[in-house]
Amino acid sequence: MSYRGGRKSLIVLRILILVGAITSLWIASGTTPAILYYGIQLLNPKFFLVYAFLISSAVSFLLGTSFGTVSTVGLALILMAKSGHVNSDIAAGAIIAGAYFGDRCSPMSSSANLVANLTNSDLYANIKRMFKTGTLPFLLSTLAYLGLSLNHPLTFTGNTMLTEISHLFSLNWLVFLPALVILILAFLRVDVKKSMLISILLAGFISLDVQHSNVPELIKIALLGFNLQIDSPLKTILQGGGIFSMWKVTVVVYFSCCLAGLFSETNILEDLDELLAKAKSHSSRFLMTTSMSILTSILGCSQTISIVLTHSLMDKVYAEGKSSKAQLALDLENTSVPLAALIPWNTASFVPSSTLNVSLVGFMPFAFFLYLLPLVQILSINITNLRTSPTHHYRRTI
Repeated sequence: MSYRGGRKSLIVLRILILVGAITSLWIASGTTPAILYYGIQLLNPKFFLVYAFLISSAVSFLLGTSFGTVSTVGLALILMAKSGHVNSDIAAGAIIAGAYFGDRCSPMSSSANLVANLTNSDLYANIKRMFKTGTLPFLLSTLAYLGLSLNHPLTFTGNTMLTEISHLFSLNWLVFLPALVILILAFLRVDVKKSMLISILLAGFISLDVQHSNVPELIKIALLGFNLQIDSPLKTILQGGGIFSMWKVTVVVYFSCCLAGLFSETNILEDLDELLAKAKSHSSRFLMTTSMSILTSILGCSQTISIVLTHSLMDKVYAEGKSSKAQLALDLENTSVPLAALIPWNTASFVPSSTLNVSLVGFMPFAFFLYLLPLVQILSINITNLRTSPTHHYRRTI
């Protein structure tokens, strides 16, 4: 039973290997430093928090990982915030919320691929629906950070950081190719594993040709991650990635799928199934999915476990309610993925907050996008139900 459940994770495990390699090689090729370099230059000190959210969102969409975003551009932004006398909890909320924007809807995201694999739905069709339901929460979050920015302007522009990046890396237009390839191939609906592999090869070539690395060094970076070999203020910022860095996530993904297989085939949660079966409408199913996401995030301490267990619990409920696999996938993306980051001891929250060296709970009130996603979704479902109710049609007729 465990083996059959664990097999569902194999496609995601392959992607995790590619994510580890692409994260480190993007740094080595200058892609991530260039995004950071030009992103910082676009910052208006009066609107730092808005840019922190938007830059984190953009980088997370490209990288497909919240941890990778927080440990690269996020760490740079929080250092700017602390040096510029911006409230670190507010800045961390903007950064972490942006980091989970891409973690939810990037074609390279392990959670997006896991949900698509568990529900047997199309990844790119899921992403399209995620953008549709995520637009309003994203805009509301942006407006909230705009309001906060006016009261918390940045007083430090980070010129030293820009100088150091330009000194360490050659930043010509070629370094953007690995990122552009991912976007172009995503629009063309090329299989994510192929697009990531092409991006990795491009990043490797650019590292050799533009950044003047050598082959043995690149192999080491792909396996063990990127580390600057010289003393630099950026040594603790531009680091990480590598295939071996993904082993803990890989173990969690595999064993959570094994656990879900046991739960599913032994009917150990049969009593809970009877309670869940009472959810007959889309609104009640979504609320139940939200509740199960919170419960599994609290008990499982991992976003991955929350996704797998919530899917295992709700799959039969959605099937009996004649909801599509795509609807279940969307509801999981709007609940399990963002809500896990609002549980302090969950790795989805603990790792980013520890990386940024901020309070475990202080950032949560300011991570607007994370809780606006389920709130806006349930409001949207209820408004739709009101419009399609017989009473509403009767009143329109009158």
